[in-house]
Amino acid sequence: MLLLPIAMAIDVSEKIDKFLRHTNLSLKEIIQDYYFNFVIIFGNTFMPLGLFIAVIFFTSKIAENTEVIAIHSAKISFTRFLKPYFIGATIVAVIGLSMNHFIVPKSNKIFGKFNNAYLKKKNYNADQLLHVNLQLGPNDYIYLKNWGIERKQGYKFSYEKFEGTKLKYKLLAENIRWVESDTAFKLTNYQKRIIYEDRDSIETGVFLDTTFSFTPEDLVNVDDLAKEMNSIQLYKFIAQSKARGISNLNTYLVEFHKRTSLPVSSYILTFIAVCLASRKRRGGIGINLAIGIILMFLYVFLLKIAEVLGAGSETNAFAMVWLPNLLFGTLAVYLYLKNAKN
Repeated sequence: MLLLPIAMAIDVSEKIDKFLRHTNLSLKEIIQDYYFNFVIIFGNTFMPLGLFIAVIFFTSKIAENTEVIAIHSAKISFTRFLKPYFIGATIVAVIGLSMNHFIVPKSNKIFGKFNNAYLKKKNYNADQLLHVNLQLGPNDYIYLKNWGIERKQGYKFSYEKFEGTKLKYKLLAENIRWVESDTAFKLTNYQKRIIYEDRDSIETGVFLDTTFSFTPEDLVNVDDLAKEMNSIQLYKFIAQSKARGISNLNTYLVEFHKRTSLPVSSYILTFIAVCLASRKRRGGIGINLAIGIILMFLYVFLLKIAEVLGAGSETNAFAMVWLPNLLFGTLAVYLYLKNAKN
């Protein structure tokens, strides 16, 4: 809560000139569409880390006032001492899970739309996708030389179906257009070719209405797409893509697993913070805060590396996303056992 107003003030100073360029942009839209979602997205991202610093500060304060010594003198175990922290971490984790899986994706969509409309430089080719390849299944492939995202229309379309390594069916069209009302595609100037053992069957025509096992949204393969889907939609998308035979879905898997791993880190970071700060140190709260901030940045650094590596096609996305929690969880167990003995 203390950091977000500072982050917003810095962001306003950087973006104010861009806001003023758009005369049709009202203050209500800036607050409602941009900064409201700014608070949700960044507040949720840094909630476990904010909790970590808050726990270090609070626990260091009661340790400084010798209240922890009084608790131990009353024969209260370290495990019992951790109970209220565990309850607090659970509240933060539940809020974080709910936000990550259902609320933040919606905010990402609105936030991204505002960014594209008012803050990013206009790119006239942004609506155009060139040389689109998509595998619909183990033996089905499509290709588009050009696809217009807004118009939902493409040129030089090709659909091929194989049996093993042999081509069995091919459909070509000069133009392909998505018809929303019919939930189907309309092909223009098409050629349909069926390959038999001893001959080929070729059919040509001007118009052909047909369906495929993909929609226009499937052609937009961008990272933001994963961030804008809630977890139910993202899970269905991943399952559908796997059924089509698409091999590298790690970008989407990283986003899916991260939505759980980050809130769960609230437990790990809380336990580390308590173990570090529950002892009175020479140098007081400042030393504990310094150690906490170093560990916080180390965690963020590891998390970012894990995300980048996890998106690679040769890695296990689940293992990479949970690796920072595993390493810091090991540290938490070590510190807990060390404090529980004393």
